[in-house]
Amino acid sequence: MQQIVNFLIKYRNFLLFAFLLFLSLVFTIQSHSYHRSKFVNSANFLSGGIYGGLDDISEYFDLKIHNAQLVEENNRLRSRLYNLTDKKDQKLDTLAFNSLYRFTTAKVINNNYNLKDNFITLRGGSKKGIKQDLGVITSKGLVGIVDRVSSNYATVLSILNSNSQINAKLKKSNHFGILVWKGGDPNIVDLVDVQSKAPVALGDTIVTGGKSTIFPEGIGIGTINNFKLDPSENFYTIKIKLFNDMTNVGYVYVIENMNGDEIKTLEQQTVDEQ
Repeated sequence: MQQIVNFLIKYRNFLLFAFLLFLSLVFTIQSHSYHRSKFVNSANFLSGGIYGGLDDISEYFDLKIHNAQLVEENNRLRSRLYNLTDKKDQKLDTLAFNSLYRFTTAKVINNNYNLKDNFITLRGGSKKGIKQDLGVITSKGLVGIVDRVSSNYATVLSILNSNSQINAKLKKSNHFGILVWKGGDPNIVDLVDVQSKAPVALGDTIVTGGKSTIFPEGIGIGTINNFKLDPSENFYTIKIKLFNDMTNVGYVYVIENMNGDEIKTLEQQTVDEQ
């Protein structure tokens, strides 16, 4: 208390001046419309700036929610794209869907990419309809195949895994091969067993072949970075630079072919009868 009294005594002249200045400003603003309007405008500008700043801060912390909403919206649009019965019709008319594919979004919570056999863990399991052997992609391209599933989580056999073998093709010619991982650079995978007659060129795009029930045809994988022809086998070995940055995968789409079980059952019956 004594410190406050000492402060008031020490700065009494300044405090008196500030008080009188404040009173003079109040009387001036109240008695003159011009000064009053200027004061109101200045106050509105100040409060607007504060509220704008607070809104920017709030928007920043809401980015996670907004990103999740965008992922869900992309999921709906992607589902429409792959379920159009007439791919030539660019109108996203819900009457044109045949519901061949179902897409489920999931968040990556763990991602290995520097091992020989890499896995990715997703937050999302059987409760979200995720099953074993479903394809996993991002908006840029291929990620892998669901390997194991629990109620709330799933592991994905990454394309950066020595056990991964995915049917793929040259987009421009429909020549097929097998996508494999031989280790090393996580941005590069190999396309093997491509026939020597294939018109291979640097920069050509590689996409999924659609020869299984796991992935739709035409999902992007990457571009040809290098290639060589094995004279003894008459097959190309092609280095593919991935569209995806496999070291930085956030949200993914899990694809389910709604007719997949029916196709597998029919194929198995055909095999059993031979």
